[in-house]
Amino acid sequence: MELYLIRHGQSTNNVLEDPRDRVCDPPLTALGWEQARRLAYHLATGSRLGTSDGAHSGGYGITRLYCSPMWRALQTTWPVAEALGLAPEVWVDLHEHGGIYLDHGDEKGIVGYPGKTRQEILEEFPGYVLPDEITDHGWWTGGWEELAACYARAVKVADRLREWAGRDERIALISHGTFMDALLKALLNQLPGYHLWYSHFNTGITRIDFLEDGRLRVRYLNRIEHLPPDLIS
Repeated sequence: MELYLIRHGQSTNNVLEDPRDRVCDPPLTALGWEQARRLAYHLATGSRLGTSDGAHSGGYGITRLYCSPMWRALQTTWPVAEALGLAPEVWVDLHEHGGIYLDHGDEKGIVGYPGKTRQEILEEFPGYVLPDEITDHGWWTGGWEELAACYARAVKVADRLREWAGRDERIALISHGTFMDALLKALLNQLPGYHLWYSHFNTGITRIDFLEDGRLRVRYLNRIEHLPPDLIS
């Protein structure tokens, strides 16, 4: 099995000068949409948009596509799904560390929000496959997720991926920076924490191969060959 970990495109929160302007579930910026469009073309063809060269001539051959339920990940997945002809499967455990929340900084403190509801997702992204845990009330029921809980969630996802290791599939997960760092550490049996950080640019791609004998092979980290310099963020 080949696994491709992909960070979402640039979101409005990614470019804030004042973190007090943060929103709980930000959309993509115009640059983020362009990154997603170029990511989609690259995954489908193996080339950078506007060129004919590429390390994956003919495309990556992705067979299954999963994404986080956060808005920026759902949006990033949209052009990818169209380019690959796949129905994306929303995997709640791929969400970013913290969950859906805002720190109001006053007596209200940190407040959790439900995220997009089942109906809202299906109206904006028809054809996405949703799990039962995404309901008409949303999918997030916590306040702010502690980092330890994020690492535990990454271990859970890593265990599921290991169960799939024998499959002859190429799986893409569109997720988030901190969670991807946690997932890589879980897959590679490394200690959690900030002593080591796997950094990903927006729409950066990491590939890991799951071998039949249980070993993992890291092919590359944070590739952005699909982006020209002015679109790297």
